[in-house]
Amino acid sequence: MDNIPLGLLYGLLAGLLFLSAFFAASETAIMSINRYRLKHKVEAGHRGAMLVSKMLEQPDQLLGLILMFSTLANNLAAVMAAFIVLQLFAGASGPWLSTIPVTIVMLIFCEITPKTFGALHPELIAYPAAYIFTFLLKISYPFVWIFNVLSNGILNLLRIRPKGKSQTSLSPEELSTVVRESGSMIPKRHKKMLLNILSLEGATVEDIMVPRNEVVGIDLDADWESIREQLNHLNHTRIPVYREKIDHIVGILHVKRVLRLFAEHEFDKESLENSLVSPYFVPEGTTLAKQLLNFQKRKRRMALVVDEYGDLLGLITLEDILEEIVGQFTTDSSASKDIHPQPDGSFLADASVHIRDLNRALHCSFPTDGPKTLNGMILEYLEMIPEPGTSLLLHGMPVEIIKTRNNAVKTVRLYPEKRPVETAKEGA
Repeated sequence: MDNIPLGLLYGLLAGLLFLSAFFAASETAIMSINRYRLKHKVEAGHRGAMLVSKMLEQPDQLLGLILMFSTLANNLAAVMAAFIVLQLFAGASGPWLSTIPVTIVMLIFCEITPKTFGALHPELIAYPAAYIFTFLLKISYPFVWIFNVLSNGILNLLRIRPKGKSQTSLSPEELSTVVRESGSMIPKRHKKMLLNILSLEGATVEDIMVPRNEVVGIDLDADWESIREQLNHLNHTRIPVYREKIDHIVGILHVKRVLRLFAEHEFDKESLENSLVSPYFVPEGTTLAKQLLNFQKRKRRMALVVDEYGDLLGLITLEDILEEIVGQFTTDSSASKDIHPQPDGSFLADASVHIRDLNRALHCSFPTDGPKTLNGMILEYLEMIPEPGTSLLLHGMPVEIIKTRNNAVKTVRLYPEKRPVETAKEGA
């Protein structure tokens, strides 16, 4: 090696350091590339993305290839540096003199810098590198195969399955985080809709249904004039029809179907009954996501929610679920009617308001996995019917009972902005 020109040794050393940096950057870039963006490019026919995707199907083979050439380049670079030092500083201490500077150079220029760049710009490096690695794998496959067999054998001894596929699918919670962290890539309005869709699986029909005591229906046992008067002032296109009491529903009336008969004065109880469609019942606990699909499958827009004994709990419509996704279609929402802001910053609320509506209106975070209404949550917390004037701290929010009636809380005052220092008092 003494006869090799010093300039050539410098050139070889620079080339080896470059190769080492290239393999380090490529390894980091390929392993940190966004799998979902990669899949999108594969479906779009991007050649480099297809090669990277194929390599990632066998990560042990890819890492074996990269590390084999990277280790080879690093070792040759160390040897080359030793020869250079021997020519510059003759003596047995030459190799030792090269250790520290070569280590520093390789650490900065062949490890930290290229790997950082690869992590910051994975696609810029991964796609071109995939062509090179595909060629290198073809010419060095026997060596890579031997190294992988040996390393996989060691992993098997440690009871680690090297062939196990990595889990790249996301849970709904993880996907929600991805949507929230998407920044300006997704418009704010669309982002909110996506998050609402993901939350449908965690909500049930009980969360948004019209409770039984608020269901408006037509009683067939009432006199005909009362029924006609009720039809004249209906605000709904579909309405339950029952006998004697709301639990005995016999069908659903689509008001548009009887408008012609109503206008031609040919409408009577018999024609009303003939216009009814069979009621559609759904069990409590049905998720909103599943119920949305059920509405689509059955071509229905209204369902009656029943408990395990078949007793009516409430009513839910397709519009209710769609409003959970896109927001209220009109300003005449249940939340706007039941929650009223006051000059002092508090809010007067009907205690029958749904917890989900209350959370949206006041931007609070009352739990939705328990009682479905504010009244139910207060009664569960106090374990008794409170007197008007009772104050309590409900999940961190001061609440004052304003009015009670018929063993239920009717009106409350909420103070979203107040955070009392002491524990909330309870008393008249």
